[in-house]
Amino acid sequence: MSASVLYDHPGPRARIRNRVLSVVFGLLLVAGLYGIYRAFDSTQQWTWQKWQPFFETVTVNGQTANFWTDYAWPGLLGTLQAAATAMLLALAFGLVFSVARLSEHRWIRVPAGVVVEFFRAVPVLLMIFFLSFGGFWVFGTLIPPFWSVVIGLTLYNGSVLAEAFRAGIRAVPRGQSEAAYSLGLTKGQVMRMILIPQAARSMLPVIVSQLVVVLKDTALGYIVSYPELMLEGSKGYAVFTNAVPTFMVLALIYIVINGLLTLVAHLLERRANRLGVTTPATKAAAATTTTGLSTGGGA
Repeated sequence: MSASVLYDHPGPRARIRNRVLSVVFGLLLVAGLYGIYRAFDSTQQWTWQKWQPFFETVTVNGQTANFWTDYAWPGLLGTLQAAATAMLLALAFGLVFSVARLSEHRWIRVPAGVVVEFFRAVPVLLMIFFLSFGGFWVFGTLIPPFWSVVIGLTLYNGSVLAEAFRAGIRAVPRGQSEAAYSLGLTKGQVMRMILIPQAARSMLPVIVSQLVVVLKDTALGYIVSYPELMLEGSKGYAVFTNAVPTFMVLALIYIVINGLLTLVAHLLERRANRLGVTTPATKAAAATTTTGLSTGGGA
């Protein structure tokens, strides 16, 4: 059997060329970072006065203020609350509509497809803005900023997750569902016990990426005055007059939270791969094989 070669180990000349290119790009990166540092330094962005509010309580116009307790922490709580609620609802929305789009009944499959495609096409900011300012004219009541943000994030990201789940379910080999059907399992049982668990595990990187998008898009709540991290941080730099350092700190907070979320996802994936040697589909296939052998032997 002849195997196709996808990658050739570099030879001596290629290794030298790769090392030279690595050094060149490394120098360019260092030069770029140094240029950014000098640009900030020329505008006095590294002075202690601008960074002092992040390390201690300061007095501004006769009033004491602390960046973390007065602005960052309340905003972070608002971001995490909206993100956690939207994540759970988006996962449920995606799961329900992915199953609906795979339904054999046209009257379920077509409307579900229309809903998913519609909310994938509408910008999240437009949905949040419409729910907050136009909701009264449609629903007859004002929608709080929290639910405007959560519903907008749920509809968009849930639609994206629905397509991801649908692709993951279709990627599971048909033989596994056929083996389950031969055991007498219903379609709902096959979907719940075999297809969805494997699809969720195979699509875990996509799911985590979309959940990170949910967390970042909570910053769009700024437009409806929802007290999330971006809005509260903006209040902070308006008090301390240090816009650039504040935005750098806020960006670092987002990076840390998203990094932790990705780390947890990697740990879950490794645990699932370690414990998922015998999946429900594998058990069903094994049971089918055993049943077939037993029937054949008895005959």
